[in-house]
Amino acid sequence: MKQPGEPLYPDDAIPEPQHNGRGALSNASSRYDSEKRIRTTDGWETESETPSEDDLLPPLRTTLTRDATRTILARNTSPDVPFDRSINPYRGCEHGCIYCFARPTHAYLGLSPGLDFETKLLFKPDAAKLLTAELASPKYRCDVVAMGTNTDPYQPVERELKITRQIVRVLSDFNNPVGIVTKNHLVTRDIDILADMAKRNLAEVFLSVTTLDKDLARTMEPRASAPHRRLDAIRKLAEAGVPVGVMTAPMIPGLNDHEMEAILEAAVEAGATRAGFTVLRLPLEIKDLFEEWLRTHRPDRAERVLSLIRQMRGGALYQAEFGLRMRGEGPIAQLLSARFTAAVKRLGLNRIRYRLDTLRFAVPESARTALVDAKRDARQMKLF
Repeated sequence: MKQPGEPLYPDDAIPEPQHNGRGALSNASSRYDSEKRIRTTDGWETESETPSEDDLLPPLRTTLTRDATRTILARNTSPDVPFDRSINPYRGCEHGCIYCFARPTHAYLGLSPGLDFETKLLFKPDAAKLLTAELASPKYRCDVVAMGTNTDPYQPVERELKITRQIVRVLSDFNNPVGIVTKNHLVTRDIDILADMAKRNLAEVFLSVTTLDKDLARTMEPRASAPHRRLDAIRKLAEAGVPVGVMTAPMIPGLNDHEMEAILEAAVEAGATRAGFTVLRLPLEIKDLFEEWLRTHRPDRAERVLSLIRQMRGGALYQAEFGLRMRGEGPIAQLLSARFTAAVKRLGLNRIRYRLDTLRFAVPESARTALVDAKRDARQMKLF
């Protein structure tokens, strides 16, 4: 990791070329790698040379790798997170949000939290089958399943793979409630399932709206739906009877925090009835990635933004303590919280808390039969 005051690149390194439609500006090695990769030059080019069409780098394309996981429900015990189980159909996220707190998880795969995170994705083709087996198990106890808590279940590749849709269908079949957070208008594709679940008090959706400024969104969240499309998703979900809320997250002081009230007002006009917010989180590699992005795309305010973040984080760029990591501390964090509370009260948000129904849960007969067949096949295989 870069030490305080250390330049973003060594003297003999050159920055990664900027790739259109990508959030990160570099692709530093995983923190677990013993060797660090840097881009460098062989010295043959000159500043006066104009690159030919053959010299230009090809587009940085998304690659997909099958994830052979054997379980699909991830368990959580964090005291400041309001759910104990979640599903992540994908590892990595093509949205490319520069601030995404899930980026460091790509290091566990030996990949970079930078460009690798948004271009080298893992997908779980057996997710629906695995979920059916886990929900049908006699040991399973029903509770709300959270989706979108790590990477976005409706990121662009979902349009073709449809893994999230298969998962939501299974949850509906079992009457297992689901709470979804997304930045993508693609969630409206599944209104047929979500609206039906909502009639049974089994579904709730939050759209994350970070900014109404399309130019800021284009660089900060390059492949997420444009702000007006997220508001349209809120409208369509609300019209279909799906309880829908807005997450003004993350709020970044000096960059987008001045938009908090405007975002909430726009969301209420679209039909949102609930709201939440968090402040920017910069664990591990994200600190460097965000600073690099900020100095490139908003150089005029970079120092001020970083200073304000430190004022919320006890002089550092991040606090990992439960509770503080979501809200920060100090006068700036307190002011953000007070503004949010006042706006929510004025706009009539959060007056209703939807308590999704966990008592309807039932294993469908088809799943029981499949479970029995699977156990019988497993016993038979032991004979050979």
